[in-house]
Amino acid sequence: MTKPLSVEQFLEKAKTQPIIDVRSPAEFERGHIVGAVNIPLFENHERAEVGTRYKKVGKESAFLLGLDIVGSKLSGFVKKANKIAPNREVLVHCWRGGMRSGSFATLLDSSGMKVSIMIGGYKAYRNFILDEFCKPLTIIVLGGKTGSGKTEVLYELEKQGEQILDLEDLANHKGSSFGMLGQAPQPMTEYFENMLYEKLSKLDTSRRIWIEDESKNVGCCNIPEGLWQQMRVANVVYIDVSKEIRISRLMNEYAQFSFEELKSSTDRIAKRLGGQQHKEALDALGKGDFSVGTDIALTYYDKAYLHGLSHREPSKIKSFEVNENNPVATAKRLIDEF
Repeated sequence: MTKPLSVEQFLEKAKTQPIIDVRSPAEFERGHIVGAVNIPLFENHERAEVGTRYKKVGKESAFLLGLDIVGSKLSGFVKKANKIAPNREVLVHCWRGGMRSGSFATLLDSSGMKVSIMIGGYKAYRNFILDEFCKPLTIIVLGGKTGSGKTEVLYELEKQGEQILDLEDLANHKGSSFGMLGQAPQPMTEYFENMLYEKLSKLDTSRRIWIEDESKNVGCCNIPEGLWQQMRVANVVYIDVSKEIRISRLMNEYAQFSFEELKSSTDRIAKRLGGQQHKEALDALGKGDFSVGTDIALTYYDKAYLHGLSHREPSKIKSFEVNENNPVATAKRLIDEF
């Protein structure tokens, strides 16, 4: 007999038991619970066929078509589940916690496995985690112009006992038009949010959490509204670093990329740079003069960052001057002073 669980109960069980997501591969790719394994009841085209039959003919006809499709797959489902759950206990869900997960769970139950299903399915899970982002958090936003070394400082804070959320790491993007260079492909926003919740769920929300200052979008990934609104009203520690140090750090980070890669990124901000500065930046990069090219790009990025900062409550912004490229020391000072 299968056991229905609330989202909270399901996620608690998931700490020790594997999750099988029986939705189609396309649904799974768009977003899934971190760590879940996809054993689709229907492939993408099969799900479309069943859906079309349901709309044009009716529920009973669609149900029979579904039986025809999955009939030859049943033994394969059980074999795959046994590999995923050698201890014979498993969690199963579909989109709404309906026929797909129910049928799959009944099959596994018949094979002797202990099966739990999520009430409301993946849709309920999504509603749950989006609500979780709205719960009050104690956030400190780590601000600073491009090249200030915020990410390095963030991880030094973690090493020294602080809690962090690295949005850029989860999004595979460093935030600027150059932010995708050297990164893996970005996840879809839905999966980005799921990964972010998974990270947040492991933190002690009674303690403060450090997060880098970001725009609403990190590349193509959107920060969940509940978290974004909290970031916008949180205290900001503005790391004030000289342009020389920032240029040096950015050169070390981006000089490894080809001219074509750097040109493509520079072209994306051409209108913001203006025609003359865009040309001068490309000329400098073409000559291997990364210092000049970086300096020109920072003219735009510094202005853009300060414009965004100006929309925050001034009393929430604390300036923190840094005179060296030493993330370890900077993190220690931040902990001591804040």
